[in-house]
Amino acid sequence: MKPSIAFYQPDIPQNVGAAMRLAACMDVDMHVIEPCGFIWKDDHFKRSGMDYRSQVNLFRHQDWESFLQHTGDVRLVLLTTKSSIPHTDFNFQENDILLFGRESAGVPETIHQTVSARIKIPMKEGARSLNVINTASLILGEALRQTNSFPEMREG
Repeated sequence: MKPSIAFYQPDIPQNVGAAMRLAACMDVDMHVIEPCGFIWKDDHFKRSGMDYRSQVNLFRHQDWESFLQHTGDVRLVLLTTKSSIPHTDFNFQENDILLFGRESAGVPETIHQTVSARIKIPMKEGARSLNVINTASLILGEALRQTNSFPEMREG
């Protein structure tokens, strides 16, 4: 088992496409918790998802409750600016689901109270936030490093 990524009600289809590419390349599961802030059409993901869309193990969930039912008893790790724990001080586990909020609004307080852990990326004073896919790449990379779960390197 290895960490996976989840996106709560994403607003921007290009970010979902980029997340598909990240999940496919890193060989991790990807969850999308709906409703999305856009109509789900494959055309939205062509440029950012490229030909990786068919390679990702993607789970779409109708809502937060169906996501929780599907994932069962796993540790949910929320990335949020409202945490005081830097990701570099956090011990990731193989079955973690890394949860990323909406680009426009994050996640509701009820979800903050539901997750197992909340972490953040240390940033320069005055900087608001990173793009959700930059955040996902950085955090997933650290989680895969700590759990020794990177895909096998290929020659060349």
